Amino acid sequence: MFNIVLYEPEMPENTANIGRTCVAAHAKLHLIGPLGFKLTDKRVRRVGMDYWQNLDYEVYVDFADFLEKNPGAKIWMGTTKAHRIYTEAEFGPEDYLMFGPESRGIPEEILVNHEETCIRIPMWGEARSLNLSNSAAIVLYEALRQNDFAGMKKTGELHEMHWRR
Repeated sequence: MFNIVLYEPEMPENTANIGRTCVAAHAKLHLIGPLGFKLTDKRVRRVGMDYWQNLDYEVYVDFADFLEKNPGAKIWMGTTKAHRIYTEAEFGPEDYLMFGPESRGIPEEILVNHEETCIRIPMWGEARSLNLSNSAAIVLYEALRQNDFAGMKKTGELHEMHWRR
């Protein structure tokens, strides 16, 4: 099971959307405080829909608390400051994919100690960043792809019609 880690998320809608993605991808969500909202916020419920009740998640007081409770975790850090592109990373099925708050990203005090696992999503021109929930989904699904989407439903079917062959 992959793990998505949000460091001090600020926007409930992004967190709820990421939670929904975690349910669809069978990933655990880790929330490192302080959070910029309450998990009971109606925006979390609205965006997370009925998925939130099936979400495997844990909340931590701070980054030190997260590290203490997840010893030995391989943490990939999504940041615009990285030299390595996310597709160059070799993701294992138990890895942690961490993203920072919407307004400032993961603090440099944390990044500097994890240069080898800092990754970025390429962007055109002077774009500063992508939406947090989009970034988390992009990296998570690359990690899942690298692991052959293990255990996931890979085919769909029409409900009322049949595919024309």
